[in-house]
Amino acid sequence: MDRIVARYYEVKQRMKELEQELAELRDSILSHCEERQITVLELERHKVKVIHQARREYDENKLYEALPDLELWRLLSKPDTAKITGLLKLNVIAEDKIKHTYRLKEIALLQVDKR
Repeated sequence: MDRIVARYYEVKQRMKELEQELAELRDSILSHCEERQITVLELERHKVKVIHQARREYDENKLYEALPDLELWRLLSKPDTAKITGLLKLNVIAEDKIKHTYRLKEIALLQVDKR
């Protein structure tokens, strides 16, 4: 068992290193594309796409003021975008009631495919 736990630890450490390297590579690719103002990059063996997306970030105080119903807060407990989206789709919450409670945050998704 000691050998298994030791191997687990090694793999976990390696994963952290790989995730760090992946984040650095991602940032480099996004910077390269942003500097050139491109969203598609065709290379010899790979194709890179940068997809911009807007995500909502809710202000907890504003959301509480807009939705004072304690039953709703038990469902939410804190501003969880996925839960709020679900409640909007189910028409439990009206969009116009909470439209002032969030701001849109632009994010860039990176998609790299082998050609």
